[in-house]
Amino acid sequence: MPAYRAPVQDTQFVLDAVVGLDRYANLPTFADASPDVVKAILEEGGKFCEQVLAPINLSGDIEGCTRHDDGSVTTPAGFKAAYQQFMDAGWGTLMADPEWGGQGLPYVIGTAFSEYMSSSNMAFGMYPGLNEGAQAAIEAVGSHEQKAKYLPNMVQGRWTGTMNLTEPHCGTDLGLIRTRAEPQPDGTHRITGTKIFISAGEHDLNDNIIHLVLAKTTGAPDNVKGISLFIVPKFLVNDDGSLGARNAVKCGSIEHKMGIHANATCVMNYDGATGYLIGEENKGLRAMFIMMNAARLGVGVQGLAMGEVAYQNAVTYAKDRIQGRALTGPADPAAKADPIIVHADVRRMLMDGRAFNEGARALILWGALQVDLAKKAATPEERQLADDLISLLTPVIKGYCTDKGYEIATASQQVFGGHGYIREWGMDQFVRDARIAQIYEGTNGIQAMDLVGRKLGQNGGRGTQAYLALVNGALADAKGDERLNFVSAPLEKALGDLQAATMWLLQNGMTNPDNAGAGATAYLHLMGIVALGHMWLVMAKAAFAALDEGASDTDFYTAKLITARYYAARYFPDARALRAKLEAGSEAMMAMPVAAF
Repeated sequence: MPAYRAPVQDTQFVLDAVVGLDRYANLPTFADASPDVVKAILEEGGKFCEQVLAPINLSGDIEGCTRHDDGSVTTPAGFKAAYQQFMDAGWGTLMADPEWGGQGLPYVIGTAFSEYMSSSNMAFGMYPGLNEGAQAAIEAVGSHEQKAKYLPNMVQGRWTGTMNLTEPHCGTDLGLIRTRAEPQPDGTHRITGTKIFISAGEHDLNDNIIHLVLAKTTGAPDNVKGISLFIVPKFLVNDDGSLGARNAVKCGSIEHKMGIHANATCVMNYDGATGYLIGEENKGLRAMFIMMNAARLGVGVQGLAMGEVAYQNAVTYAKDRIQGRALTGPADPAAKADPIIVHADVRRMLMDGRAFNEGARALILWGALQVDLAKKAATPEERQLADDLISLLTPVIKGYCTDKGYEIATASQQVFGGHGYIREWGMDQFVRDARIAQIYEGTNGIQAMDLVGRKLGQNGGRGTQAYLALVNGALADAKGDERLNFVSAPLEKALGDLQAATMWLLQNGMTNPDNAGAGATAYLHLMGIVALGHMWLVMAKAAFAALDEGASDTDFYTAKLITARYYAARYFPDARALRAKLEAGSEAMMAMPVAAF
């Protein structure tokens, strides 16, 4: 059976050394995130995920969700009880506005907990995760009446939310959607159409599901400019807040998926369902992107989460599995063989995982801090900077972290050899679950094109310039400590490759847009290497400082520095190769006639 242990100590280190929570105690919501509160959340949240969610992860994958003839869906054994414990403990209220019953804690704290939840049971974590995205959209563009009607129950978890974008004939190109919204005399709309790939679209965990549905109103432009957003509850909500009649929306089927079997991914049929316009008519895409941007950061967390839990299990197996002898001589002469962790190639896979996981955790939590600061920083300039930084890095967090998370999950499975291919060890589930994170909420190719085509030049390149200046500033700060040269010197070279690649794209992508498309993924990965490298520089500096100050846990900080050295030696060299791939352009890629494929 696979196991999971929440990396509480490492999370706390990142919150202290990279995020610097104590520096923001004067800001709204941060004042309540005292060290004692944060410590309790991490420790108790970790226990909940370890003891409640992890034990039903493999069984939930095997059983999956069941659709019944009436369109209802039953989640796997143990999920409903676990969700009740989730609600009772208030885990879903961490980040929500106190006006609607939330605890009002910083987004960065909720993000830390969401990593634990995804590692322990990614399919379960999607139910409350989608609910948080739906709440964010309602809070951002809903009327006060709509907020008061839906948010209190959604925050408490008694109701959950979904987002309904994709249709059978269209995915990324939402201008092609056919779902229609016919206005009614009472101000509501009749929603008719079919949506697919709707995660958590139907289930038995709670009392109501609040669907947010993209549709085109009668007479609206038949493109992205004609899309509106509608609240379509599973059960209509009466004026007094009680549940009324069943709405005309039903799960037509559950998708048969590669992974995340315990999350009900539904085909949803809307047959004249009652819907309520949220936000302005024909401005639905802007409202939906509030959900999608939050979801993309959440999917980046899932990439890290799958890498972390797979790595943990691979380490345990590598220490226990006896096979062969160390190349430098028997590690245990009295035994017939050595544990496989003595083998350099096994160490390669484990260290690749450790270096990515710890770097990605730092980047994601630092990114979550920018989400907080974009709303709550003390000055408009600080809020603008944070918004620019997280806008630029969202596709990197989603794309790079899920690409690498899947790679780490697969390498961790490889550590098990043949046993990794056997279901009861659980490694195949981590690989299968990790794979979807590269696909949904905008495939990683779309993330790369978003980065290159939109984010680099957005607002005159303001965010790109700010980020490059930030990394350059960290390098300048490191100049005075020669102990940091092992990471600062290769980071400086990688940053130079990133800057050169940026200039190449700006010059050659304009003259031939295929050059931008051909180099986009390489560029995203190049920025990912630099972004994690920046985090490793900050963490190495903090680790040295802790040791200088006589920290008691010398093993933790020593291991941090060893991992930083590994990242510097084994990850940074890829930057030059990625730049070369990008600068190769699109000619060879696009030369083959279609008929020749």
